[in-house]
Amino acid sequence: MISQKAKYALRALLELAKTKPGEALLITEIAARQNIPKKFLEQILLDLKHQGLLHSKRGRGGGYSLLRAPNLISFGQVLRIIDGPMAPLPCLSRMAYRLCEDCTDEHACEIRRVFATAYEQTAKVLDSTTLADAITAGKLPIEP
Repeated sequence: MISQKAKYALRALLELAKTKPGEALLITEIAARQNIPKKFLEQILLDLKHQGLLHSKRGRGGGYSLLRAPNLISFGQVLRIIDGPMAPLPCLSRMAYRLCEDCTDEHACEIRRVFATAYEQTAKVLDSTTLADAITAGKLPIEP
């Protein structure tokens, strides 16, 4: 399950992705449009800025804007920035690998094998789905 912080980050980025290139949005605008607490959003946007996804400008015409095109920012990238490793088990993590405490042989572990398959498929979808993809998909009907 993703954190509320990650969900807010994605919603804010999607809002920014819908703006015209070069256009910036104020935190108050993003917070109001996406119903995100302003103080929490400030922290999230600062994290995303420090990770190279956003640009901020002060003064007239200021606010936040994407530093890269929406088709170059993936859901997986954002989730890793905000929530850290996505792996369901520490022995599957690329960023924070460690052997499970109760494991004697991870190569023979049936649990690891099943979760590895699920993790690989999930990571594949999240890493290949961009903000632009989500915006385009939002214009299509959702299949049951």
